[in-house]
This record gives sequence, structure tokens and C-alpha cells, in this order.
Amino acid sequence: MFTAMFGAVEQGIIYAIMALGVYLTFRVLDFPDLTVDGSFVTGAATAATMIVLGYHPIVASLVALLAGFIAGCITGILHTKGNINPLLAGIIMMIGLYSVNLRIMGLSTENATSLPNVPLLNSETIFAKFAKIWEPLGIDSFINNIVAGLGAQTLPQTWGNLFMMIVVTLVIKLIVDWFLKTEIGLAIRATGDNKRMIRSFSANTDNLIILGVGLSNALVAFSGALIAQYSKYSDATMGIGMITVGLASVIIGEAIFGTKSIMRTTLAVIVGAMIYRIVLAIALRVPFLDASDMKLITAVIVILALIVPQAIEKQKQKKRKAKRLQARV
Repeated sequence: MFTAMFGAVEQGIIYAIMALGVYLTFRVLDFPDLTVDGSFVTGAATAATMIVLGYHPIVASLVALLAGFIAGCITGILHTKGNINPLLAGIIMMIGLYSVNLRIMGLSTENATSLPNVPLLNSETIFAKFAKIWEPLGIDSFINNIVAGLGAQTLPQTWGNLFMMIVVTLVIKLIVDWFLKTEIGLAIRATGDNKRMIRSFSANTDNLIILGVGLSNALVAFSGALIAQYSKYSDATMGIGMITVGLASVIIGEAIFGTKSIMRTTLAVIVGAMIYRIVLAIALRVPFLDASDMKLITAVIVILALIVPQAIEKQKQKKRKAKRLQARV
């Protein structure tokens, strides 16, 4: 059980980067972007293909981030310059990226024009590179001795991945916090709140939307690149339902921690992603559920995350009204 929860937290931190990207479009820009399901795979495919071709995994991950940015910008251009509904623009881009991703993965071999997956079993990923630095420090055995003393029977092989992803995710969170407080970031936030108002200040809302959607998908693709290296493979179908996962993380985090400030909200999104993975791991341990039910479980989690906070808020309002009536009496 401990190992399962450890793996859930580990993956949750990686998926939190994707959730931050979803937060930028759905909450900050108020842009329902479905490109996420495609750009997540674009990041994974780009990173996996470049690693197989011999590029350094850090370079591959950064190029994946750039590929996601380009995909997001195209979605923004379809909406702003092509006057296409944002939801439809995202769907069009998501469908188009499916074929693009197959082509990208096909570059990993000389004889294939397209491939459905790229294995990384014999390739050195960013996690393997970090392990070479982490393992000689002997931190794993030290922590595992402490955990074993607390009663855990099965222990994870390494804590290095967890440490590295905590640092990377927190750095990205701080960058997002800083960016949203800059002049451009404030303009993007204002565009999401009231597009007409920001236009009255001579701001180019089209460029702001394109930039915001591009940055969102850059984070999504970067998360996909890390997941591909963590899972040791890239697959054309690994992005299905990613938008739901991102929304679940955002909704869960906001419901628990609130949205009083940008720093608090982005932290809530990260913790929400971890909570989502933990709940999913627990649900999959139920005897009558298996891995094929993951998407159904995700849908149920999102429904509960949407309904439960509303029900709690209504209950609080009823109590307030009752107290006011009693005070009047």
C-alpha cells in the first residue's frame, strides 16, 4: 500500500505541471482548450523520439516544451484570427495532432513513416541521469530505514525521482506565479476576466490569448515529456482524457484550498493533482475495479469534485439564513 501511494504522489507531481497548464487556460484565460489531449502526446512523442535518436534528455524535454507551445499558439490563432469557436478550435487541433504525433514517433526509425509508440527501455532518460548523481549519496537507504521503522514492509527503490520532480514542479510553479504578476501576465488575467475592458486600454487581446494558450500547452507538453521518460515509453493514446485529469486536479485543489491568491491557487492545483492520483490509486485497489475502469473513475471524481463543494456551500447558506432568522426573532 505504501509503495502504491508513493507511486501515486510521484506521478501526481509530474501531472501537476500539466494541471498548471490547464489552470492557465480554463481559469485564467477562461478558454476551454481541448488541445491538451493532443499536446500532451506531442510532448511525450517529441521527447521519446529525440532520446532514441541520441539527444540529451534535458534537450529533448525542452524541445517538447517548445512543440507544445507551437501547438497551443496554432489553437489560439485558429480562434482569434480564424474566428473559430475556442472549443471547436481545440477539438480541431487535438484531432490534427494525433496524426502529427504518429509522424513524430515515426522519425525514431528509418523505415517507418509513422509509429503508434516509442519504447525507452534501453534509453537513458532524465531520471536515469539524475539517478547517477543521487544514488552515490546514499539517501535512499537512509530514508528507507526510517520508513521501515514506521512499519512499511515494501519500500520504493528510489526517492530521487520524487525529490527531483518536487524541485522541478515548484520551480515551474514559482515561474508561473511570477509571470502572472508581470504586466503581460496581468493583461492575460484581465483578458480572461473582461475582454472588452482590456481592449479599451488598447491591449491586443488576440496576441494575449495566443500567448496564454501557447504557454498552457507548453506546460502540458513538458509534463507529457516527463511522463514518457518516467513510464519508459510514448504512446499515441496516452493523452486520452488528459483534459479531464487536469480539470479534476484544478477543481479538487480549489475546493480544498480556495483561490484567494495566485500563489495559493497554483499550490492548490499541484496538491489537487496529487490528491487525484492518490484517490485513483485507492479506487483501483477496490476488488471489482481494474485498470480499464480508470476513465470512469476519473469521471466520477470530477463529478464529485464539482457537486460536493456546491452542496456544502448551499448547506452553509441555509445555516446562515437560519441564524439570521433566529437573530431577528
